[in-house]
Amino acid sequence: MPTYDYVCNACEHAFELFQQMSAPVKKKCPECGKLKLQRLIGTGSAVLFKGGGFYETDYRSESYKKGKEAETKSKDDKKSDKKTSDSKTEKKSDSAAGKKSAKASKSKEK
Repeated sequence: MPTYDYVCNACEHAFELFQQMSAPVKKKCPECGKLKLQRLIGTGSAVLFKGGGFYETDYRSESYKKGKEAETKSKDDKKSDKKTSDSKTEKKSDSAAGKKSAKASKSKEK
């Protein structure tokens, strides 16, 4: 339920009233009793998001986006470095296995 601002045009009494949207507009001033009450147009309330979601990633500042890109690039670089070192290790182990099998086949021939 929203809070509405009211002001009396006769005595200038101003107050807020918590009422349903479907409730009729008040006309009688509680202070002076005259039918000069007017409901004001308010600023409304702000939307408050809690938790994670689209607003967290879509409305970030440019500096945050640049920092995030740099972070993901450094993670990608680390992954690619690890892949190349893994492939080098595999090549070394493959060549070592080839040397062992060549030695084994030579010893069988004798």
